[in-house]
Amino acid sequence: MACARIAAQMSTKTSASAPAAPRALIGELARVVPHFNISGALASSQLYGHGHIHDTFLATYDHAGSVTRYIHQRINRNVFKNPPVLMENIDRVTRHLRAKLESGVAEGPLSAAEISRRTLTIIPTHDGAPFHLDPSGDYWRTYIFIEKSSTFDTPISPAMAFEAARAFGHFQTLLSDLPAPPLHETIPRFHDTPSRFRALTAAIANDAAKRAGAVRDEIAFALRREPLTHELIDGLASGELPLRVTHNDTKLNNVLFDENSGVGICVIDLDTVMPGSALYDFGDLVRSAGNPAGEDEMNLDKVNVSLPIFEALANGYIEATSASIAPAERRLLARSAQIISFEIGLRFLTDHLDGDIYFKIHHPGHNLDRARVMFRLVQSMERHQAEMQAIVDRAG
Repeated sequence: MACARIAAQMSTKTSASAPAAPRALIGELARVVPHFNISGALASSQLYGHGHIHDTFLATYDHAGSVTRYIHQRINRNVFKNPPVLMENIDRVTRHLRAKLESGVAEGPLSAAEISRRTLTIIPTHDGAPFHLDPSGDYWRTYIFIEKSSTFDTPISPAMAFEAARAFGHFQTLLSDLPAPPLHETIPRFHDTPSRFRALTAAIANDAAKRAGAVRDEIAFALRREPLTHELIDGLASGELPLRVTHNDTKLNNVLFDENSGVGICVIDLDTVMPGSALYDFGDLVRSAGNPAGEDEMNLDKVNVSLPIFEALANGYIEATSASIAPAERRLLARSAQIISFEIGLRFLTDHLDGDIYFKIHHPGHNLDRARVMFRLVQSMERHQAEMQAIVDRAG
C-alpha cells in the first residue's frame, strides 16, 4: 500500500524538459559516441539533470527504427583527479551487483531487462574499456538510461523516505561480500570530519576572502562542537565500527524510483563508492532527506528534522541491513545524522571563507546560507536526539 501511495503521488509530478546542449558540446559529444559499443545512430542529445559536477547528456539512438537512450558523461577532472581509478571502482561494483541480482539471491528471479533497471550498466568502448579518453584529455563514460523512473530532491511522504533508505541499505548489503582488494579512495578523506574541522580552522586563520569578521557567530557555533568530529573516525580506527563498502553521497536524488510502483529500484551516482562507515551513509541520508525545508532554505525557522521522515528512514535502512548491522552501528545511527550534518556545515562555511572555490553558488553568500541551514539542522537534532534514539531502538 505504501508503494502504491508513492506511485499515485509520483503520477502528478511533471518532468522539466532538459535544455538543448550548446552547439560546441554537441560537437564534442558527436566525436566521442562512436567510440562506445552502441548500435544505431545518434538521433538527438540534450543536457540532463541538475548535477553540479559532470557534464551529463541524455542521448537518443535510432537502430533500424528501434529507439534506445543512454547517458553520456564527461567526468570532472577537477573533482576526481584519477578517472581510471574511479571507473575501476564503478566497474567492479556494478559487475558485483549484477552478479548478485542474476543469481537470484538478492531479490529472487528477475528478467534481464529488470536486472538492468536495478543497477547501473556501463557501456564499454569498442576495445572493452569502461571509459573513453579523448584527445583533449577528458574522460567519458556511458550508461544505459533507466526508463520509467524518477528522482526527487526531498521525500514527498514517509513511504518514499522508507523506500530510499531501504534502497541504500540493500545496496550496502549486496556489496558486503565484494571480493578484495579494497576499493580505491576516489576523494581521500571525504568523510573525515576532523580533517574538515582542521580545514575550517585554517580558513579562519587565512581569511582569504576577508569574510571571517562577518561570520563570528557561525564560527563560534562550529568551534564549540569540535568534540563531535571525532566519534565516527575514532570508532573506525578502534575497530568498533566496521569498515564497509559505502556510497558516501546518499542524497535522496541518488535513488531512482519506479514510476509505476514507487519502489526504490536503483542507487545511482557511484563516484564516491569506496571504503567507509555505514554511518556516513545513513547520516547523510537523514541530513538530505530529513529536513523538509531543503538545503537552500533562507527562512531558518523552517529548518528542522522531521521525526516522521526520520522514523521512515530508520525503519527502511534497518530492515535492509538487519542481517549485517553491528550493535555499535545501530547505537550511533541517530547520532550519525547530527555528525554528518555538522560536517557538511563545516564544508560550506569553509568554502565561504575561502571565497567559494569548491561548491557552485547561485547568489552571493550562498555557501554561508547553506552552512546556516546545516547548523540549524544540527541544533534541531540536538533537541530531538532522545526521540530519534528511541525511534532507532524500537525499529526493526
